[in-house]
Amino acid sequence: MKNTRWWLIRHAPVPNPGNMIYGRSDPAADTGDSDALAALAARLPAQAVWVTSHLRRTRQTAAALRLPGSDMALVERALAEQDFGAWEGLSHDEVAALHPEETRRFWSDPATEAAPDGESFAAVMERVAGAVARLTDLYAGRDIVAVIHGGSIRAALALALDLTPQAALRLAVAPLSLSRIDHYGSGEEGGSWSVTALNALGTFPGNVR
Repeated sequence: MKNTRWWLIRHAPVPNPGNMIYGRSDPAADTGDSDALAALAARLPAQAVWVTSHLRRTRQTAAALRLPGSDMALVERALAEQDFGAWEGLSHDEVAALHPEETRRFWSDPATEAAPDGESFAAVMERVAGAVARLTDLYAGRDIVAVIHGGSIRAALALALDLTPQAALRLAVAPLSLSRIDHYGSGEEGGSWSVTALNALGTFPGNVR
């Protein structure tokens, strides 16, 4: 039985003094914490397959870890952060003022409701699960280092733990944290999962959405 190990890293913090919503937007990350990056890099395996989303904060973080393979990471769009549509680039206060009805509907069930022209967290879980299964099957028996996002890491953990979207949203994922899920068997044919780490090394400085 093959054991495929996913090393899930949330990208470095994004400076966001205005508390703007930036799910699918593309702001830069702050990769200046060399001590945190070195501690994280020391935990990661050699000879791994590296994966990022297409958003630059994940690619910047992978490059800052400076490990073999990080500069040639696969770009997997299906592992991107949740798309908040018309709310991207707005603060939470601006969203509440400009879209009061949509805001009330969204917060009535944030797991299955979506922002205007955006996607729900349930939809994020579906696309992430498909990508994880596909890559697990393609790289069965390997280590996969995925430098991705809080939402996509929640979705991967939900897959491993068999969580509903509502339950998965209770998981907080810190910047520059390491979580790990292990798969036994074939990704496309089922198999079983275990969670061996959650938020290792990460810290929670204020709002980390």
